[in-house]
Amino acid sequence: MTRRTDAHPDLTRPETGAPFFSIWRVGTSERQRRTVEAIARTWERRPWPVRDLLGYHVYTGHDGTTLLHHSQWASEPAYEAFRKTQRQERNDEIDTAVPGVERVQLDRYRYHRSAARAAGDQRVPGLIVTVRVDFETDAAEKRGDWIDLVLRSGTGPVAERGLIAAHFHLSTDGTHVLNYAEWETDEAYDKAIAAPVDAEWERVRTYPGIKGFTGSRYTHAVGLVPD
Repeated sequence: MTRRTDAHPDLTRPETGAPFFSIWRVGTSERQRRTVEAIARTWERRPWPVRDLLGYHVYTGHDGTTLLHHSQWASEPAYEAFRKTQRQERNDEIDTAVPGVERVQLDRYRYHRSAARAAGDQRVPGLIVTVRVDFETDAAEKRGDWIDLVLRSGTGPVAERGLIAAHFHLSTDGTHVLNYAEWETDEAYDKAIAAPVDAEWERVRTYPGIKGFTGSRYTHAVGLVPD
């Protein structure tokens, strides 16, 4: 069966061969709440779809209009089988409960590496920040080197004051990197990004081949896992 959980996902699970992130646009904070509840209710009413889906998590955007979805699959073929046979009926039920959901995009990734939480660190993230880093079309091979540079730079100014962990993913289409960062609080993140930029971090921001950065803030709303 399917079980609802408040626990955050482990982005470093070795069984996750195909991590996916997608965005839904729902319009208002009230519709965010209703859509999250419709998703959870729809999934809880059904058996867990396949063994190769390890977990599915939904987050509310601080913009008041979007939802972030993160699913951890063992493989892409497992997802494709689910998409062909089970996804649409679930989406139809959600759309009946909350008409007008716009499914903006689904991006496929491979986990690359992390600035992992320290041993024994039991803090629960109060804020999730995703940063999409777009690269020029001929710079896909530079993405791993850029991530290495970020991690050597300490993942940003005064990050250790509130950053729990940061998990870097490479998009399978070669266009971008996604950093999923777990922060203790909004205030800790605000303090970090307000700090002066040193020379080392400036090299991260101006790395050759980068087109731009897009950051978004989220709160974990619900997790769905096999019971």
